[in-house]
Amino acid sequence: MTVKMSISLTDQQAAYARKQVEEGRFPSTSAVIQQALEAKRREDEEYAEWKAQFFDELKRRAEGPHVSSDEMDNRIAAMLARKRRDHGLDN
Repeated sequence: MTVKMSISLTDQQAAYARKQVEEGRFPSTSAVIQQALEAKRREDEEYAEWKAQFFDELKRRAEGPHVSSDEMDNRIAAMLARKRRDHGLDN
């Protein structure tokens, strides 16, 4: 089903749409606008899916195992000591 609508475009947008038709890329300016709206709809759907996955990952990480700051400090100190030793930087 199609719906006839009246829309306003800037001069630049109208010129671009006409150019697309003149170059044979689209059969009409309506087709240019339809394709642009379809691309935007797909973009919005993809973003909504990405956003949902992003927040699911944040939730998973928030609920996941955590290391205390003291334990992290110990791990970093051990890693730095190991790197110093590996590179002959022990004093």
